[in-house]
Amino acid sequence: MISIETLEVAGIGSAIHAMRNPYDSWGKSDTVPNKVGPADRELSEKLSKAGPEHAKHLRMIMVWANIKAPLYWWKEFDTYRAGVEKLSCSTMHTITKQEFTRDMFSEKVSRATIEELEGLRKAYMTSRVEGVRKNIWEQIIHNLPSGFLQRRTVMISYAALRQICKQRRGHKLSEWRVFRKWTRSLPEAWTLDVENEEDEEPICEACTTHFDTDKEVT
Repeated sequence: MISIETLEVAGIGSAIHAMRNPYDSWGKSDTVPNKVGPADRELSEKLSKAGPEHAKHLRMIMVWANIKAPLYWWKEFDTYRAGVEKLSCSTMHTITKQEFTRDMFSEKVSRATIEELEGLRKAYMTSRVEGVRKNIWEQIIHNLPSGFLQRRTVMISYAALRQICKQRRGHKLSEWRVFRKWTRSLPEAWTLDVENEEDEEPICEACTTHFDTDKEVT
């Protein structure tokens, strides 16, 4: 289960301009606001196919998104560091502030586990002994299943997205298939080499998406 909301995409025009710096070929650029021209697209694709060291312009295009996903998916996503920044909702500071409910977990987490966590949370809220509260809080953190949904705001470059899409193609986790589908909703998705791809397996109904493409694009 994963939900993705696009907040902003920026830098496309500037990146295309910078792409032509090595050969001083700005006069050949045919890009207009919010649309990369065919000549610029041809050069971008040529550089991208030559390898990431030649497609440096893709590092200049950035996308910001809110992603809500299970901890087990974030564990895999955290392996990507170059061109990626993340700010998460703090599990440590806020985990006891609201009731544990079904919608806070993936479908893989049992009701019994959720009820156990809620029982610990209630015990934490009613206890007035600091040592006891600390012990209960640690139990909650230690028992939090990998299916707990955490929300993070992510900033990621198109270069990093291209690499992720390449490496996670055909992945067994449906969350990655949803993620790759989301990238196809981004402006100039052809730069990510996923524009015309189809997923190898259908995405399960339990996995949700929210693709908001009406945000500002520059």
